[in-house]
This record gives sequence, structure tokens and C-alpha cells, in this order.
Amino acid sequence: FQYLKRYDQGYNLDTFCYEACSVEGSPAECLQQFLLHCGVTDPSWSELRNFTWFLNVQLRDCEDSVFCNPDFVQDTLQGF
Repeated sequence: FQYLKRYDQGYNLDTFCYEACSVEGSPAECLQQFLLHCGVTDPSWSELRNFTWFLNVQLRDCEDSVFCNPDFVQDTLQGF
């Protein structure tokens, strides 16, 4: 949710990193973001769960990768 919210607001996501147990927004805002970005018209709860699970895994891997660390790559992969 935090990544999607910042993406919609035009923030640079290259420098953002999720902090465990941090809470932002309401459950309704969270659901709205998922519905806007999941890519399925009228998704089921299962489709929303799969979307959030996949997105979470990808973002976690990205945060853990040295190749996505802005301090390591500096400006060589701008916008990647």
C-alpha cells in the first residue's frame, strides 16, 4: 500500500524503503489502492490476495537487492 500510495503521488520510489510495523492510511484507502492497481475489473478476494502477495514479494526482493540500492548504483540505473 505504501509503495502504491507514493507512486500515485509522484514520489521517487528509488529511495523509499518500507519500515516493518509502520501503519499509514485506513483500511478503506488500502483497499482502494489495491483495486486501482490490481489490473482486474471487479476482482475477487483471492485475486486481490494474489496481487498483494506477488507485489509484496517483488518489492521485498527489490529492497534486498544490492543492484536496486541507490547508494550502490548511484545514478547509473535512474528510474529502473
